[in-house]
Amino acid sequence: MKLAVVDSGSGNLASVRRAFERAAREEGVALDLSVTTDAADVLAADRVVLPGQGAFAACTRGLEMLPGMREALQEAVIARGRPFLGICVGMQMMAERGLEHGVTPGLGWIAGEIAPMDPRDPAGAELPLPQMGWNALEPHGAHPLLAGLPDGAHAYFVHSYALRGGKRDELLASTAYGGDVAAVVGRDNLAGTQFHAEKSGPVGLRILRNFLRWAP
Repeated sequence: MKLAVVDSGSGNLASVRRAFERAAREEGVALDLSVTTDAADVLAADRVVLPGQGAFAACTRGLEMLPGMREALQEAVIARGRPFLGICVGMQMMAERGLEHGVTPGLGWIAGEIAPMDPRDPAGAELPLPQMGWNALEPHGAHPLLAGLPDGAHAYFVHSYALRGGKRDELLASTAYGGDVAAVVGRDNLAGTQFHAEKSGPVGLRILRNFLRWAP
């Protein structure tokens, strides 16, 4: 299996590589993983992963600086239907636009925009940002990416912006932080996690294993 991890200059690439290599070993998958800036690697891949961390605008600029990469993603993922996983800001870039440091168009693969969070406790007091730490996942129905997760599964989040205005049927799981927050999104062959799956211990590893076996 050829897996292309897109290097847009803003992801935990070493952690993502290690996590996928471990997931492949545990799942018994012969994995040919490339961390790449080359659009040709994306076009040749069986599956595509887009990690990201930091600001939406900066991550998007990094992606745009890779010659032919946006077009390759559109061809491989949308036209050819290759399974795709966005991680953290990589998930956010799936949306229509981001509002961090101005308005920046996203890939437009899922509905909604990435907007600043305004979390409040029950008394109305502001909660700290970024949302940082382990939060429980609440799945919204069954999905192959979330198969086998234990009740009360927790994942590791670090973010101050979140999806707003998304479609209900594209929200696969949420978490609670001063209100509901989109945690996993997806449709068809697309999926994204707002949390760092590669840093989420056994829960994140289960999701990565599921992604390697996912046949949308």
